[in-house]
Amino acid sequence: MSNAELKKAGLKVTLPRLKILQMLETADPRHMSAEDVYRQLIDAGEDIGLATVYRVLTQFESAGLVVRHNFDGGHALFELDDGDHHDHMVNMETGKVVEFIDEVIEKRQQQIADEHGFELVDHKLVLYVKPKK
Repeated sequence: MSNAELKKAGLKVTLPRLKILQMLETADPRHMSAEDVYRQLIDAGEDIGLATVYRVLTQFESAGLVVRHNFDGGHALFELDDGDHHDHMVNMETGKVVEFIDEVIEKRQQQIADEHGFELVDHKLVLYVKPKK
């Protein structure tokens, strides 16, 4: 993402916004909490406060640049919104989030909405999993 994309989203280009956006673009893992972003900024020698990180992430969410997830009532995780739909699995033991795409599941969800006389507008599917013993 660039300065132009921040401006297009209606946001003034500031150093904290650029740094946080860059962090999310290269995030590994892709889903990060505000605290994760803050720690990585500190580790990179950036002087951006935690309150600023929260504020910028909220602004990015409002502008449609990031998606906020609240898996299992835990703290919020953020990921860059690249426009591609995917679903999630959350490992209940480690908290690790795995993205997946399954065309059969997507098709079946559409069929279910159709069968009940609805148009499927949006959905979020989260599978909560644990390692097999």
